[in-house]
Amino acid sequence: MFELGKVYRRRDLHDEYGGQRQGGIVTPADEPFILLVTGEAGRDYGYEDSELSDGTFIYFGEGQVGDMEFKRGNRAVRDHARDGRDLYLFEKVPTAHLRYRGQYFCAGYETVKHVPDADGGRRNAIAFRLLPIEADDADDRAVEDDLADLTLAQLRIAALEAPGEGVAPSKVKVTAYRRSAAVREYVLARAAGTCEGCARPAPFTTMAGRPYLEPHHTRRISDGGPDHRAHVIGLCPTCHRRVHHANDGAAYNESLMQKLADLENADL
Repeated sequence: MFELGKVYRRRDLHDEYGGQRQGGIVTPADEPFILLVTGEAGRDYGYEDSELSDGTFIYFGEGQVGDMEFKRGNRAVRDHARDGRDLYLFEKVPTAHLRYRGQYFCAGYETVKHVPDADGGRRNAIAFRLLPIEADDADDRAVEDDLADLTLAQLRIAALEAPGEGVAPSKVKVTAYRRSAAVREYVLARAAGTCEGCARPAPFTTMAGRPYLEPHHTRRISDGGPDHRAHVIGLCPTCHRRVHHANDGAAYNESLMQKLADLENADL
């Protein structure tokens, strides 16, 4: 919904979507997303957000005095996937404008000790580890094997698994990939070999003997990255291409959203 690299006036974003007009974590009340603003504010207190060489973005939580806690914005970032909210990262540019850096997801966090606060005291700060939404494209066979024997109910839980604290940098992408894979496996298990769009059987089975269906993310054009299980649907290739390429694709996607609501509200 935002154009990569485009500069937006912050006031315009608030006028359209609402949310806090000050601070770095913006949580519009009636929107399924969170806006994160990164800039130079932390430098005044001895810390700052940063991007690592592996693409991980270190984003410090909110709170100017005392230990940062998982309340309000910090809780919203940690639990964004479980709550079904996307993370959009913006960078401050002069003056009062924001440049869109892309969509991310929270893969974990760590507690950073002895960080200065606004009063000059030392406190514990929350440093979120964010990954770009495309970062789950790695093929980790061990992760998929780990999920293979889970029941539908167990996959449902794994698909909502919250990011953990102190995940080793080398394990961040694997941890994120596990949750992404759990969403995908849950959706395919829920579909049980039948397209959730047209209700027809999967067109063929894979070499592994599984009915072939494709997970579709109903809330974004891209189908990459983890999402909330209530926003991903299992489609046959024809229905999937209809969403992306047909002249009624947008309307069809809206109908899929309603089907998903019915599926997720049904007793499993």
